[in-house]
Amino acid sequence: MEGNMKLSVAEDAVEYHLFLLPEEPRDPEKHKQVLQKYIATITTQFAPLLVSYIWQNQPFNLRYKPAKGSIPAHIVGVTKFGDNIEDEWFIVYLIKQITKKFPELVARIEDNDGEFLLIEAAEFLPKWLDPDNSTNRVFFYCGELCLIPAPRKAGEISWLPATPPTINQALSIITRHSEKILASQSIRAAVNRRIKGYPEKIQTSFHRAHCFLPAAAVAVLKQRPQLVAAAVQAFYLRDPVDLRACRIFKTFLPETRIMASVTFTKCLYAQLVQQRFVPDRRSGYSLPPQSHPQYRAHELGMKLAHGFEILCTKASPLPEFKKSPVTTTPVWNGFLDSLKQNDYFEGEIEGSAKYLQKLHMAENYFQQSVNGPENFLDITPGEEILTLLQTMSFELEELKKEDADLPLEDDDHWLYLSPDQLDQILQETAGKGEPGLIPTPQGETEQPYDLTKVTDSMKAFVSKVSTHKGAELPREPSEAPVTFDADSFLSYFDKILGPDSGESDSDDCGNDDLDEENSEYLDSDDDLDLVTQDPEGNVSTKETLESIKSLMAQMDQELAQTSIGKSFTTWKQRDNLTKKPSQTLGNNFDDDKATADGSVLEPVDVDLNLVSNILESYHSQAGLAGPASNLLQSMGVQLPDDVDHRHPST
Repeated sequence: MEGNMKLSVAEDAVEYHLFLLPEEPRDPEKHKQVLQKYIATITTQFAPLLVSYIWQNQPFNLRYKPAKGSIPAHIVGVTKFGDNIEDEWFIVYLIKQITKKFPELVARIEDNDGEFLLIEAAEFLPKWLDPDNSTNRVFFYCGELCLIPAPRKAGEISWLPATPPTINQALSIITRHSEKILASQSIRAAVNRRIKGYPEKIQTSFHRAHCFLPAAAVAVLKQRPQLVAAAVQAFYLRDPVDLRACRIFKTFLPETRIMASVTFTKCLYAQLVQQRFVPDRRSGYSLPPQSHPQYRAHELGMKLAHGFEILCTKASPLPEFKKSPVTTTPVWNGFLDSLKQNDYFEGEIEGSAKYLQKLHMAENYFQQSVNGPENFLDITPGEEILTLLQTMSFELEELKKEDADLPLEDDDHWLYLSPDQLDQILQETAGKGEPGLIPTPQGETEQPYDLTKVTDSMKAFVSKVSTHKGAELPREPSEAPVTFDADSFLSYFDKILGPDSGESDSDDCGNDDLDEENSEYLDSDDDLDLVTQDPEGNVSTKETLESIKSLMAQMDQELAQTSIGKSFTTWKQRDNLTKKPSQTLGNNFDDDKATADGSVLEPVDVDLNLVSNILESYHSQAGLAGPASNLLQSMGVQLPDDVDHRHPST
């Protein structure tokens, strides 16, 4: 069904659609002009945020998409974010702000994983929502996340379709019932938490470092700082064929290297730093000893130079027909005025070097996002670099003068995280109110850990219902701990066996879920075979009780002849641990005598055995992820680190 638009997005790419309300019929040509005007207005309005942003692969872009079938004409954009997931969430922030600034626009956004906004808020979604019925239900409207619900029964709510809505149906619902489709506070909070900090977060995502680069590369980056991403990606994804072209450099000569300050994103910087690479001796790039104070700058410059050279060997300069001056379009003047109103030039005098540098950046952004995004995406970074080298001029001596007045580098300590910092980041990402447990430093008193959380959570987990879709967790991480009523649990078995099965101290406040399960079990043929009926039709439990008691006695006799009982801690053994040795001698003698006579097995301390086995499993994980920590963390239980602070290693 065409109206039921399911996006087919490329790997590591995000696709976003903007629809215009209201959706009454209008002339297609006029509608196209209106949407194109919105594109120009949006890109101009958000230009101060986008001009200096460094994208991993592709920039944020908008273009007109004509109507197809029942899907109306609208604005669409696709961005490949590659390894930098922050690009995707920055686009989510932009889409949210666009719908807030222009309330007549409705937006939906997906990536190759589907409705990734729902994935982010997976812990708070209603149970009826799944990937099969989520199509065309998630939208941004007036800056808020909306979720179109599904009726419990077909026709229960007249304005809600029984199947996933089409685009036109969704737009109609948003227009008429926007106040009824607002996503829950917890879902909106999960998404807002992920985009928290923008637009200030843009600057904190950058990392400035010194690089010993060829003068041509420095000149290119002064004109187009965003090309650093393409150079890093070319080096990061190099193959033997690429390196063959770097044996002898033809464009970025090593003898012209100078020191320069380069702005990366943290993702790009990490990709470049963590790559180990030894240049070919024939290339002319040599590195100083690692003890040299500028070794990192030489290494980064060498890697970047290889990336630029790889890009240029795969391209040729642009033909003249592709070099269209952006300042000749009528939209450019309005775009430039908007930049001036938002203090984009930061008070620089018109015609100064910094003013012209910012102006060139604005022109490039305008070319990518406003003037012709469809054609610009077809231009390779190598073609753009070669064209820049042909059209601009630079003086090596002038660039060397700037070498003496470079800004300070940023500290890269963020590259190296301790296990405690990683745990804290994971806790914050999961949205938990309390920070994760951090081992206490040596010399401080370690606070005791309440192990009853482990037993209560496990018992609650066992008591939950499981289906082919998996087991339900006893609680959400942000909720209060779930208590386990042992009396109600035992009364459940008492009801199955009958009123004469034994004494019970529990009252009639049994668990509703267990009662429902009990009724379901008694309705099955297999369960009816366990009981007998008298001639009057009354169910008798006497034979059932005798059969079960006999069976349990046989099992106890068989287990008494094995050593399996010794693998569990009994209540009596637990009590003996708290007594003096003289008090336990008589008890041990009685235990041996009882076992020799083939008598009774002592009752097992279930809680103690449960905790012991979990802690043993947790210890065997050796600090890594494993079944014990994964299961407990999914129920909101965070075990402390497996470290003995009383015996620090030397």
